[in-house]
Parts: sequence; C-alpha cells; structure tokens
Amino acid sequence: MWKALFSLSSGAAILAGLLAGAPSAAAQALDIGVIKTVTGSVTVVRGQNSIPATPCMIVLVKDSLVTGKDGSVGVVLKDNSTVSLGPDSEISFQDFQFSPGEGRLSWVSRFVRGTAVFLTGIIGKLSPQSVRVETPVATVGIRGTRFAIKVDE
Repeated sequence: MWKALFSLSSGAAILAGLLAGAPSAAAQALDIGVIKTVTGSVTVVRGQNSIPATPCMIVLVKDSLVTGKDGSVGVVLKDNSTVSLGPDSEISFQDFQFSPGEGRLSWVSRFVRGTAVFLTGIIGKLSPQSVRVETPVATVGIRGTRFAIKVDE
C-alpha cells in the first residue's frame, strides 16, 4: 500500500535528444528533465524496456530510475529541481507539470527503495503543496527546499 509523501535550455534538450535517441513529439510533451551524472549500474525503465542510463539522456513522465549496488545518478528536472539517487535505489516519476504561466505545477514521484537527496526548484518555491513523494510506508509533505530520504525494503 502506498501513501502520498512527500531548465533545460532548448539547446541542451536538443543535444540530449540526439544523444539518447530523439523522442517523438508525444515523448517531448512528457519530457521532464535530463540525466546529468551516472556512476556504475543505472537503468531507465520506460514502459517494458530497460535502457542503460547515460548523461544527457532525457527523462520522461512515468520513467523509473534504478541504480545497482555500485550505481548513483543525478537528474535535473525542468524546474531546476535535482534528484540524486544512491546505490540500490529506485524512483518513478508519476507526474510532472511545469507550466507556471498556466498555473500547472505538479511533481509526484514514487520512491520505492534506497537513498535519495532532493533539492526542489521552482515548483517547490511557487507551489510547495504540489510536490509529493510516495513511499511504501510514510507520508511527508514537502514545505522546504532540500530533503533526504531513505527507504529500506
């Protein structure tokens, strides 16, 4: 049972798309950020596919990031939020909307296991109640800008 818990420039997005395989127009609409750093074993689970994570790879809504025993990964989201995962960690990005002019701000992630450090960006500043991280057993509302989390299996 899960309980609710808790900018890229266009040039960077184009470069990331070229390096990771250009996404379709539909995928571009779901583009939420980019992988900045990868160490060790890290995969992106997209639908039924597991893809080795690489720096500059685009992250989409519904993607999961999974690190191995020797893995870590750093991601920068479109609102300049950052997520860093340590070894044996898994997170999925359930929802991400960043359209401040239209009043659409939302960041919902499911943190399955491991360790992570989050630094919220513009969404956390403009609409802190719109940032949630779900875990198997805990509920935390994010009202600050930086937090760390550890979930054991």
